[in-house]
Amino acid sequence: MNSELRQEYLAALGLKSWALRAKAEPAPSQRAAATPIATPPIAASPAPASPAAALPIAAPPIAAPPIAAAAAREAGVDWPELRARVAACTRCGLSATRTQTVFGVGNLHAEWLIVGEAPGADEDRQGEPFVGRAGQLLNSMLHAVGLAREQVYIANVLKCRPPGNRDPNPTEAAECLPYLERQIALLKPKIMLAVGRIAAQNLLHTDKTLGSLRQQVHRFGASSVPLIVTYHPGYLLRTPTDKRKTWEDLKFARDVCSRV
Repeated sequence: MNSELRQEYLAALGLKSWALRAKAEPAPSQRAAATPIATPPIAASPAPASPAAALPIAAPPIAAPPIAAAAAREAGVDWPELRARVAACTRCGLSATRTQTVFGVGNLHAEWLIVGEAPGADEDRQGEPFVGRAGQLLNSMLHAVGLAREQVYIANVLKCRPPGNRDPNPTEAAECLPYLERQIALLKPKIMLAVGRIAAQNLLHTDKTLGSLRQQVHRFGASSVPLIVTYHPGYLLRTPTDKRKTWEDLKFARDVCSRV
């Protein structure tokens, strides 16, 4: 990527400049500031440590609980059949209010899987996740770490828009999550990036705040895919002061992916 484009994408994240720097041993007075997130001691275990968990700023991985019957419901389904099942789905009441389902889009051999909450009004009309201003910012976020939209796969926890963009209820999320589980099984991504509180809480089965979930290597599903949590692009449009935190999350995710 040329320097002009990189500066443009970083500017969209509210960052003036960025450049790789050689690693250097910090002075004693700087060490505390250079390590904003301490890694708690990890008890010895016969199992080998995860490469991602060995990162200096990563907290111990948090295992997501198993999703009941998810694998059984869509097991063995290929991409065309899975898309057809989603398009015809009536498992919850959202099927009565949607314009169309939003299956997902991107590279079917992607290393990165980006997961949002649910389609919004623009996505419901166009049938593609993360379009409009939020989608443009997501594209800039990806470009800032050297990725094009076409290189990743983008999906949502829900495939239908909740009326009025309300939060998904537990029944809706539970009925739809098996579709995402099958997408993950087909993709075999190296890393998942959950954008937004609702996506993170549904994927990790937790009620913890997004802030408390950031900068940690979580694990998702039977294949234990590394999962990193960050802010939703729509939130960043309303709260641009958190763009720098998102940049830190993106760099963290890139480092994790490079070690998987």
